[in-house]
Amino acid sequence: MKVTIHSRSDRYEFDADGSKPLLFAGLGDGIALPYACASGTCGSCKATLKSGSVGDAWPAAPGKKGFKSDSQILLCQCAPRGDCEVEVAESVYRMIPGSTLPSGVNARVANWRLLTHDVASWELELHDPMTYEAGQFVLVRFPGVEGQRAYSMVNFEPGSRRLELLIKKKPDGGLSEALFAANPAGTQVRVTGPLGAAVFKPDAGKDVLCIAGGSGVAGMFSILDHAESIGYFEKNSGHLYFGLRSMRDAFFLDRLTSVARYALGALEITVCLSEEAVPDGAAQQYPGLFFAHGFVHEVALKQMTGRLANVHAFLAGPPPAVDAAMRGLILQGKLSPKNISFDKFS
Repeated sequence: MKVTIHSRSDRYEFDADGSKPLLFAGLGDGIALPYACASGTCGSCKATLKSGSVGDAWPAAPGKKGFKSDSQILLCQCAPRGDCEVEVAESVYRMIPGSTLPSGVNARVANWRLLTHDVASWELELHDPMTYEAGQFVLVRFPGVEGQRAYSMVNFEPGSRRLELLIKKKPDGGLSEALFAANPAGTQVRVTGPLGAAVFKPDAGKDVLCIAGGSGVAGMFSILDHAESIGYFEKNSGHLYFGLRSMRDAFFLDRLTSVARYALGALEITVCLSEEAVPDGAAQQYPGLFFAHGFVHEVALKQMTGRLANVHAFLAGPPPAVDAAMRGLILQGKLSPKNISFDKFS
């Protein structure tokens, strides 16, 4: 089947067999189609079907909110049923030669560990190794669950068969509630990736600023892992602001203490508590970490004033927090949007 993409910048064609959605067929052919969550929730891959027909894997996908006609589709959910033509509003380009292309792989949930009352760490064993960049994410499809879910990698191990992920229990979240109710270790799943544009580029030589809330800190660990493995903080500075509601919600603080120690003072890690004052003794319990009271983006903006000249910022967490951090960095910090990276998980 031939798929034709009409975009603001150019026209592209690629072959598809109908076994995967248009987005992944196009990405697999090296065409950088627009997307953010890639799982049907954000609507960033909205397109218009000009001719032909497609099959929709998730007719009730949240990303369709605001659709104005039956010809509008989500590239991440719709697979071609024959030759078709699709129009996207954005400019589309071919990927840089050598870019890692996403693919699907079978996997097994190897470990599941509760970190707090509503955050868990889990590991996937992949049937085939996966190469990815620090900061990227994968989609995981569970048997019997409609749609896929996006999770950032905590570890940075290109070519590995192991992925470490974080998951947060969400009220009325069918998948997360089911996983927290029964240990999913041993479950066979399908993984698609790597995906995402919020990746660490060491060659840019920028100082690193990470602002993350809750389980959004997952991808930041991957970035810091990569930076530490190449001695990046010997020449560049780094700042991580980790937002939590209270110490009851805290996790990975021992791990962050080790990360800060390895960076030998070039990486400052600040834990921000939004709903309680910093407990006495927190800094002594976790030497090398700093603690502050307030919303993570507000603390970060205040402390980074005058220190953003050579910074690339990575943002993650609840969408309102990411939006607030981005606005503050641009309007208050005068940081160029080109130096701000985040992946939109709605």
